[in-house]
Amino acid sequence: MTPAAMDEYDRPDRAAFDARIRPAGRPAVLRGLAADWPAVRAARRSAEEGVAYLKRFSHPRPVPAIVGDPGIEGRFFYTPDLKALNFTRGTSPLDPFLDRLLRDRASPHPFAIAVQSIPAADLLPGFADENRTELVDPAVAPRLWLGNAIRVATHYDLMENVGVVVAGRRRFTLFPPDQVANLYMGPLELTPAGTPVSLVDPAAPDLARFPRFREAMAVAQTATLAPGDAIYIPFHWWHAVDSLDSVNVFANYWWDPAARGAQGSPYDALLFALYALRSLPEDQRRVWQTMFDHLVFQTGGDPVAHLPADVQGVLGPPDAAGFARMRATLMQSLAQQG
Repeated sequence: MTPAAMDEYDRPDRAAFDARIRPAGRPAVLRGLAADWPAVRAARRSAEEGVAYLKRFSHPRPVPAIVGDPGIEGRFFYTPDLKALNFTRGTSPLDPFLDRLLRDRASPHPFAIAVQSIPAADLLPGFADENRTELVDPAVAPRLWLGNAIRVATHYDLMENVGVVVAGRRRFTLFPPDQVANLYMGPLELTPAGTPVSLVDPAAPDLARFPRFREAMAVAQTATLAPGDAIYIPFHWWHAVDSLDSVNVFANYWWDPAARGAQGSPYDALLFALYALRSLPEDQRRVWQTMFDHLVFQTGGDPVAHLPADVQGVLGPPDAAGFARMRATLMQSLAQQG
């Protein structure tokens, strides 16, 4: 089944993004958003010019990099037994890394190499000053991704995301958050980049092993982006990313609209719930599901509207003092359990 095309907008401004695109809660292609970036113009002329532009900002300090054997065919993933990753981590000065991107274009089966998710200010100081977008808050700093024709497994981000293709082409395949059961999530303890990934290869799904993936593909969306195009990926949408050319550069902007303050991480809460609730008898899990729906997700409205404000305690509006009390209680409880 072929995924549906994403919504597309032609060079939207900040007002359109805030008023129409983000409220829709759907992925969107933002065509030509960064067409005027100097980095994009250089990359469009040639890979050599694109690399030369990046080298204007490079430095001799080693940067984190990953490399995979030609046998993985560019797909950063697990070993077959799911007990290790099929690539290694190391460091490299940036200029030799960029030179290798150009040199390996002549190889039919190159090593997969990538520099991933490095703040632009650290990787290429000054790059962000010349290549800006008004679509996100100026306080949101871009991160840079460099590599050859690599494939990133389907995963999700715990933030909102706007990504800009600077060089090369990128194909995105996205799935809504509610498809988690149909994507066959891999281990939580070992992940390629932090959040869990799907074990299914969207380009060659093993439907005998992963039959429910058909349902995910029925609601999938896809788009191919050229240099200067951008994509908006809403919170927690699963996405697979294929870099289609031998020299690829990508800039992305992550931000979290939730005002976290002193509160904890929802992901940490999920891990603790796995520890505390999953092994309970079925009847008890159903009771706790009801309690979570009522108190946490408030599916029936405000659960303490009947209480005076001065006695609502941690069930009332969240504040720093309440978070501190809850944190202290959790720490004490964990300590008592050894």
